[in-house]
Amino acid sequence: MKQLYSLILGGALLSGSLYACQESKTEETVEKEVPEVDSFEYMSERFADLQLLRYKVPGFEDLTPKQKELAYYLYEAALCGRDIIYDQKYKHNLAIRKTIENIAQSYTGDKSTADWNNFMVYVKRVWFSNGIHHHYSNVKFTPEVSEAYFAELINASNAQGFPYEVGSDKMNHLVKVIMDPSIDPKIVNQAAGIDNVVGSSNNFYEGVTQAEVDAFYKEKAAGIDSMKPEFGLNSKLVKVDGKVQEKIWKVGGMYGQAIEKIVYWLEKAATVAENEQQEAALRALIKYYNTGDVYDWDAYNMEWVKDVNSRLDVVNGFIEVYLDAIGKRGSFESVVSFKDMKATERIQLISKEAQWFEDNSPILPNHKKAEVKGIEAKVITVIVESGDAAPSTPIGINLPNNNWVREKKGSKSVSLGNVVHAYNVAGTKGSTLDEFAVSKEVADRIKQHGALSSDLHTDMHEVIGHASGRINDGIGTPDETLKQYASCLEEARADLVALYFIMDPKLVEIGVMPSLEVGKAEYDSYIMNGLITQLTRIKLGDDIEEAHMRNRQLVVKWAMEKGANDNVIEIVKRDGKSYVQVNDYAKLRDLFGQLLREIQRIKSEGDFKAGQELVENYGVKVDPELHKEVLERYAKLNLAPYKGFIQPKLVPQMEGDKIVDVKVEYPTDFTDQMLFFSKEYSFLPLEN
Repeated sequence: MKQLYSLILGGALLSGSLYACQESKTEETVEKEVPEVDSFEYMSERFADLQLLRYKVPGFEDLTPKQKELAYYLYEAALCGRDIIYDQKYKHNLAIRKTIENIAQSYTGDKSTADWNNFMVYVKRVWFSNGIHHHYSNVKFTPEVSEAYFAELINASNAQGFPYEVGSDKMNHLVKVIMDPSIDPKIVNQAAGIDNVVGSSNNFYEGVTQAEVDAFYKEKAAGIDSMKPEFGLNSKLVKVDGKVQEKIWKVGGMYGQAIEKIVYWLEKAATVAENEQQEAALRALIKYYNTGDVYDWDAYNMEWVKDVNSRLDVVNGFIEVYLDAIGKRGSFESVVSFKDMKATERIQLISKEAQWFEDNSPILPNHKKAEVKGIEAKVITVIVESGDAAPSTPIGINLPNNNWVREKKGSKSVSLGNVVHAYNVAGTKGSTLDEFAVSKEVADRIKQHGALSSDLHTDMHEVIGHASGRINDGIGTPDETLKQYASCLEEARADLVALYFIMDPKLVEIGVMPSLEVGKAEYDSYIMNGLITQLTRIKLGDDIEEAHMRNRQLVVKWAMEKGANDNVIEIVKRDGKSYVQVNDYAKLRDLFGQLLREIQRIKSEGDFKAGQELVENYGVKVDPELHKEVLERYAKLNLAPYKGFIQPKLVPQMEGDKIVDVKVEYPTDFTDQMLFFSKEYSFLPLEN
């Protein structure tokens, strides 16, 4: 719930409890006016379907020396977990990365050929995706070179730099894994009617079936009706001698070599914490990493949500469950940041009204929270991101994910201000808006209000959406009841909260937007994205797999079908091109409210069948003719649909063994940064 990925064409993706709202920003993002102009180079290189950006860390120089020292320790802790996400995504990723990096650095052949350039594009794609499966579609990609050329690369590179002996069975198998697209083709497979555990290529399970996983955790949760921890969040489930057991990710356990380094830097951070509460949270996180106990994870989150007075903050742990088809195992990630004091004012105006939004929600009364616990909302300036949060990054985060912790102790909701700014600057360089907007009136409205409408959608998705509603007493957690559909439905629920209230005069009343024209701009953007422009992210003939994409199409297609008699939304054909048009914004808002009520009911009651029918009927299948048209139109724009970032670098200034200051540097070369990270932060064995 935590990560909200950037939205296409003005609707920022949000995420919700139990799930990080994590979705990467794309070139489909609306063309926005960005008033601040500076000389910083936000745009970097482009390759394949990817555009690399850079972001600034404004205000870092104004932090105190002690705050900068704290930031440096948290920065190091973040990067020390980098290997983990590679291995979580696929068991051969670390060996593959070592193989291709050795070639990139030691190949003695001709580097001016098209084949070499294609190979280096593959290397960069692996770095961007933290492995050999696409960071967004989860589908495996392979080098666009022949097997003979790949063999030449190996033979003309340093033999001692490879993970396995050249010509050995292990090395030959590794090369086959790299080159053959049919081997482990999907990191996450949520198709209906299959074993989603066996059908997924991630490294979360080995030798077990989905039925065995469900039985294992059902036994663990037996007798626990409330305050249930996130069982399975930090472990790999394997079968040894016929018995199912967990390999816990902790100091002394699986991934222990990297986690020990994380703990080393967290311990240093605790000594320079800003206050007692921040220190208590950091020490609780250290304890969790040492024990690997999911109850200690809940204890840490309860300390973390109480830390509302510190300027600096950190997300570090196994958190979002998008990479697990059945939504149990958390991917490692870290985001180090500090509060943007001025920009936080808008988001806090919304969070202060959380109870009003809950009371006035269209969901059923028995599904509402009687008391919305504290939501700490802020805009942050990101210092560094790692793991599953980089290079492709969320734009909004809402944590913790455990529902009972959120309900009883509260949550934190943040917007990544400097990251969003970098996306917006990049968006001014070209967008899909003029090609896909149904009219000049719609395009102009989005250009005028799109930046604000996107920010408000993100704010409400994270602050209000994920924090709203309650699960009925005696009903299990969504990963238990809604299974592989839980993430999609949660994101749809949070999106619908934002969509319903962005057309409410309350937002004008509290001063966060000037008029309902902002809401109309968001409706235009969201409908266009959900039905048309997001299709640029998948191959012709494919179903929609990614949870956020399913969520958006579900919302739009359902509203179109239910509003057909009143022609609320329609497909308009003009000059052989398809456009989507909103004809009645008020009725569309009412439809959003109806769907929100139903999805909240599904979550509150654990209605798997109804949730499955919604997702499968509206969120998965794509109109092939429309898809073909959209891809052809988008190809002519020559834009990259995905973006991610080269990370800033913190450099400590030393006097003896004491840090007296920390400077921010802004690397410009993606290859140099990735090779540096591999050299300095590789702590895991090749096989885990």
